Amino acid sequence: MGSWSVVTCSPQQTKSWGKRVGKLLEGGEIIGLIGELGSGKTCFVRGLAEGLGVDREAWIRSPTFTLINEYQGRLPVYHIDLYRLGDRLEIEGLGLRDYLYSDGASVIEWFDHLPANDVEEYLELKLEYAEGDRRQLTFSAHGERYEKLITEFKVQGSRFKGKT
Repeated sequence: MGSWSVVTCSPQQTKSWGKRVGKLLEGGEIIGLIGELGSGKTCFVRGLAEGLGVDREAWIRSPTFTLINEYQGRLPVYHIDLYRLGDRLEIEGLGLRDYLYSDGASVIEWFDHLPANDVEEYLELKLEYAEGDRRQLTFSAHGERYEKLITEFKVQGSRFKGKT
């Protein structure tokens, strides 16, 4: 499993990394977000949606109460939040498989709440507090297609270091 980290210095940089990721997606990707409340998960998703061509006027918000928000860009974006779900039955009741194995991009906040082995291949993004507005983003690939994304992130990281 390959991984790569970058430190962002502002919410705008976190969003910018989301946008870069969104531009690379081809459909059918599963991106699992892990991080504490306020660590930048939704900020990252806003950028990812922008990178996928979702209208800038779309109100990208955490689907904590709706559980799943759908946005249309060049690919459908399925923004899923598992924070409020307590057990496997609640998660199964969402019909996640229809989203996870579609042609869209599934982005799941609180991915660590998903029962182990529900998905085999995915990109994990762990967002951690650094100092102030700084966040450490650690991308971990689970599967060959995600290894390729990590390789592209490394290229972009060296090309865009310090830019927003």
